[in-house]
Amino acid sequence: MTFREAIRKAMSDEMAADRNVVLFGEDIGVYGGCFKVTEGLWKEHPNQVVDTPVSEEGFTGMAVGAAMMGLRPIIEIMYADFYTLIFDPIVNHAAKTHFMSGGQFCCPITVRLPEGSGTGHGAQHTQSPEALFMNGVGLKIVAPSNPSDAYHLLRASIRDNNPVLFFEHKLLYPMEGEIASSPIEIGKAKVVRDGLDITIIAYSHAVITALKTAEILEEHGIRATVVDLCTLNPLDKNTIWQQVRKTGRVALIQDPNGIGGIEAQVCAAICQDKETFNSLKCQILQFSGKDTPIPFSKDLEKATIPQPEDCAIEILKLFEN
Repeated sequence: MTFREAIRKAMSDEMAADRNVVLFGEDIGVYGGCFKVTEGLWKEHPNQVVDTPVSEEGFTGMAVGAAMMGLRPIIEIMYADFYTLIFDPIVNHAAKTHFMSGGQFCCPITVRLPEGSGTGHGAQHTQSPEALFMNGVGLKIVAPSNPSDAYHLLRASIRDNNPVLFFEHKLLYPMEGEIASSPIEIGKAKVVRDGLDITIIAYSHAVITALKTAEILEEHGIRATVVDLCTLNPLDKNTIWQQVRKTGRVALIQDPNGIGGIEAQVCAAICQDKETFNSLKCQILQFSGKDTPIPFSKDLEKATIPQPEDCAIEILKLFEN
């Protein structure tokens, strides 16, 4: 099953289990969505799939109200770059509903946000804006890296009584994999490769980069642990601390640019725990995207995000002395 199919199956299974689960978005019906993720869902669940006008703020606001009244909306934002249009209904309203109502209301809305570069769609359709939502108190943020996690985390997101932002990297859509029988919880990270020399922490598409970097390091006798964060908010600090203490060396990899990014939050978490901080044998390495709009040119676009070979070269320098 591909990453794309896993997301589609997760939505279909939840819509079949609960008629209050409804899907809103642009061109998600007969057309099947911009990236064909929702293809066929309108046939399976004709009363639960709603093609909306081209007004992200409008249908997101409608979904927030529907969630407060008992539905469990899933909304598809065609490109995550359009986050500016949904910021008010999601951050100012959905995220604060439970608190401001004294617990009388909750807002179980799931926002699907296709993100990331590598598709040649230009600077306004290739951003990864997850860090911009990290300061939105009341939001959960999920970013899976494989079909199995995408399936289980999306189902968990839909069932959650809090608003959840579900970031799906466009380059992962064709990735194939089996769906594990045991689900992963929101708020839990995973160790996807075990080693004793260095801990590489990543999420979403950057997990692929991290695993390729680990393969290169292994050719040089360096055994790397790779941690997939899976959930960005809340962070699984316990797993981070445990894996960093084990190796004493840390490299962080993310596709978006580094200023105010997820890596900064991981660094802060490492420094907050005295035992983990004292276990460090050297500086923390950070690999992130360039501080530039994503170019349209495929070659330049590739150069804006960390590449495994470049990451491995810098990591190997930690072991020279």
